[in-house]
Amino acid sequence: MNVSLFQAASALNANSRWQEVIAENLAASSVPGYRKQELSVAAAQAGLMPAGATVGNAPLSFTIPKAITATSFQPGELKFTGNKNDAAIEGKGFFEVRLPNGSTALTRDGEFQVSAQGQLVTKEGYAVLGDSGPIQLDLNNPAPISISADGDVSQGADAKGKLKLTEFDNPRLLTQINGAYFVADNPSLQAHASTSTLRQGYLEGSNVSVVGEMANLMAAMRTFEANQHVVQIQDDRMSKAISDLGNPG
Repeated sequence: MNVSLFQAASALNANSRWQEVIAENLAASSVPGYRKQELSVAAAQAGLMPAGATVGNAPLSFTIPKAITATSFQPGELKFTGNKNDAAIEGKGFFEVRLPNGSTALTRDGEFQVSAQGQLVTKEGYAVLGDSGPIQLDLNNPAPISISADGDVSQGADAKGKLKLTEFDNPRLLTQINGAYFVADNPSLQAHASTSTLRQGYLEGSNVSVVGEMANLMAAMRTFEANQHVVQIQDDRMSKAISDLGNPG
C-alpha cells in the first residue's frame, strides 16, 4: 500500500474543498449579513500500516487529511444607508422570516422592503416576522416606517408590531441554507429571546475580508500544487519499480 499517495490524494481533495469555500465567500462578500465559511483540516484515521509496522505491541495506523467547514459568526461592519426600511442588528440576534414552504429561517440581512400586499419582506420576498406574525403595514398611510432600537415598528403614530429577534447559545449548530439564511434544524440548539438592539437606516455587511480570501486562495493553490507534485513523484516511483521488477535482467 502506498500510504503517501493516499495522503497526497486526500490533501488534494481537501484543497479543492478549500478553494470552493473561498469562491463561495468571495461570491457572497457583498451580501448584507452573510457569514463566511471557514475551513480546517483534521487528521482522520484511515487504516493500518502493512504487517510488521507496530508501536510497541499495537499495529501502526496511518491518517489522511480531512477538510471540515464551519461558519464564522464574527459580526460584520455596520454601514449607513439612510433607507428607513433597513435595519442592522447590534448583538448576536437573528431576524426571523417565513420561507415560501411555511418554515422559519433566520438571517442577519436587514435589507427589507414593503410588498404589494403591504407586508414587510426581505428582498427575496420572505415575510419578516414579528412577535405576533408578519409585520403588516398600511399602503394608504404615506408616513415612513420607524424601527426603534428595541424592534418596535410603527408607521407614523400607528404601531405595527415588534420585530422578532432570536439568539442561540451555540449558533455554529445552525444550518446555512443559502446566502445569509439559516435554519435551526439541530435538536441541540437552544433558542431564546435576543437582547440585541437595532439601528434603523444601517445594514450589517458580510464578515468576509476580500483581501484575506484572496490571500487564502493563493495559499490553497500553492498547497494544491505541492501535493500534486507529491502524487507525480509517487507515480514515477511506482512506474520505475514496476519497470525494474518486470525486467530483472
